[in-house]
Order: sequence, then structure tokens, then C-alpha cells
Amino acid sequence: MKFAKRALQLKSSLTLAITSKAKEMKKNGLDVIGFGAGEPDFDTPKSIKKAAIKAIHDGFTKYTPASGTLDLKKIICEKFKKDNKIIYKPEEIAVSCGAKHSLYNIFNILCDRGDEVIIIAPYWLSYVEMVKLSGARPRIVQSYEKNDFVVNPEDIRKCITKRTKAIVINSPSNPTGAIYSKNVLKKIAELAVFKNILIISDEIYEKLIYDGIKNVSIASLGKKIKEHTITVNGVSKTYSMTGWRIGYTAAASEFIKKMSALQSHSTSNPTSISQVAAVEALSGSQKDVASMRREFAKRRDYMLKRINAMDMILCSKPKGAFYLFCNISKTGLDSQTFCKRLLDEALVACVPGIAFGSDKHIRLSFATAMKDIKEGLDRIEKWLSKI
Repeated sequence: MKFAKRALQLKSSLTLAITSKAKEMKKNGLDVIGFGAGEPDFDTPKSIKKAAIKAIHDGFTKYTPASGTLDLKKIICEKFKKDNKIIYKPEEIAVSCGAKHSLYNIFNILCDRGDEVIIIAPYWLSYVEMVKLSGARPRIVQSYEKNDFVVNPEDIRKCITKRTKAIVINSPSNPTGAIYSKNVLKKIAELAVFKNILIISDEIYEKLIYDGIKNVSIASLGKKIKEHTITVNGVSKTYSMTGWRIGYTAAASEFIKKMSALQSHSTSNPTSISQVAAVEALSGSQKDVASMRREFAKRRDYMLKRINAMDMILCSKPKGAFYLFCNISKTGLDSQTFCKRLLDEALVACVPGIAFGSDKHIRLSFATAMKDIKEGLDRIEKWLSKI
């Protein structure tokens, strides 16, 4: 069988591969502790599930408009106004089958072969593959641990060419937990407007921020940068709704029309029932979100203290999301070897940093129960003492 070139260059997700292997080992009776999860371990709040059940009983089980219902789009507009101080109209919103789907559509609408998209490393692993699938070229700009993994805007400027189409900003970041301050975002915004480059702002972790830090959406910094920004968000991480598959995009209406057209020929609408659930998530009580965030903060602090007391591994403090990006340089192992040995020898699953653009790191998720965190860290500490 002869495959398309784009299929041949596509790499599988290391995150999903590690998770799959850990699950298989558990199925075979091995007591594996998993730090690979990219989803909250909490259940979806009851009020959201009740709204979905009601939608089923009410017969809301048919097609909706390709880019989402008007009810959900209106609620998303209200959310942007309240939380992000950005005014959007329903015709400037597209709802997709998860934020990942939103991003995939964005790259395929924006990019032609030969275009370039700037991605800041460490990066969420799917950005690179999505850009490649669109026919464009990823241009990687490095951020550094000494700067809490926040990129220097000057380094972005140096990477811009005549082919640059967009810059991807992920704040809070997966995998580092980095958060971009208003001052840094202003500098990036000024650069994007001056160079007439689009910003793709992935804000999926915006509600999972700690230590009293406030999220800033780059599109809120003025009319010009709003016109240059495509904002992506969703309900997966905030409301523990990963399986419900609802993400959304806010952008100029002409762009949203193109997204709607693409979806109409690919997935059609996001699940009708999930859209009703998302309305409840965004408009209902937020107490479960606050409770989840407090628990994540406790887990983060515990893991940081334990890890930074170990030999040969250290970690800077993430300000958002639910990951620790740990430096393993002192072990002398590359990230894939480290993770393979840790899983095989200590029955602990984590994700190699090479998947995110850094072979000197591993990613540990604290979206897992505290009892498993304690046991997993005990095993890591014991294993490190032997290598």
C-alpha cells in the first residue's frame, strides 16, 4: 500500500503511547503508577452531567449547525467578556470537537505549503505535527528554564521570515506550566501587529493557575492585536470534560466562516448533547473548578518539595496547568531511555521531554490521586538511588 507523504511524516503521540503501554501493563496485573495523564482525574461535575441527561430525554440528539449552536456561542461570548475582557459576537465563534480539533482546523485554513509557523519550545507535541500536516513548516524558538520557560520576544523576532504566517502562544503552557505576563504579551503583540503576523493563542488551561496569578489573554490588549489573534479554548481541562470533546475558537467572522465550512465537510457539528453540557459548564456554578484548582495546587507543592529533595532530578515551579517539567540532565540519560527504564524497572509511567522538544526533561502530571503521587515518588526516589 502506498501512503500519502503527509501520512508518512506523521509521528504518533508519545503521550498516548506511554499511557497505552502503562494501561496494558496494568491489565496484565502489574502495579503501574501513571504520571502521564493529560486530563484531570476528577469526575465531570454533577450539574453538567444532569444537563446532558436532560438533553437526551428532551430529544436534543440531532444535527446542529456545523460550528455549534447559537445558545452555546452566546454563552462563550459572555465568558470571553466576563473572564477575558474581550468582546466577541456569536458569528466570531466556532465550536469544534475539542480544542485539538479547533487547532487542527486553524492550521489547515491558514497555512499553504511553504508557510512557516513559529512554535515555542518546550511545546505541546501536537502543534508540530499539525503544522506539518497543513503543509507548512514549524519554526522552533527556544525558551529557557532560567526564565521560567517564558520566551524572549526578541528571539521570536529573530525567527520571523517573509514566510511566517503565525506564532503559537500557549499560556498556561503544556508541558512547563509557564504563564506569560502582560508585559511579555504586549511585546509579542506589538511584534505581531508590526509584522502583520497572526497569533494563535491556546488558552485551554486558563482556569488552572496558581498562587493568585491572573491570566491575560493577548487579544484583550487592544483592537489591533485582537484583529491579529485567533483564541482557542475549551471545557476539557477546566471542567474535567476531556471525553465530551468541546473546544472553541474566537476570531474574525470571515475566518470563522471558513472553519464552519471545513467542519461541514469533515466532522459536521460537535456532539449536540456535549454542547448542552458545555452551556451548563460555562454558565453554571464554578465551585467545582475552584475546588479542583485548590487540590491541584496541593499536589503540585507536594511533588515539587519531594522531587527537588532528590538527587539527579530537579524542577522549577509551574504557575499553571497540571504538569511538572523535570530536568534529568544529571542522570546522563536521554528522556526516552529514562522513561523506558523507569517504567520497566520501577513501574512508573511518565512522558519523555523529547516529545515536547527537550531531551533533558521528563513530564510528570499531577492530575492523579495523592496516594498514587506519594507511591510513585517513593519509587522514583528509590530508582534514582540505584542508577
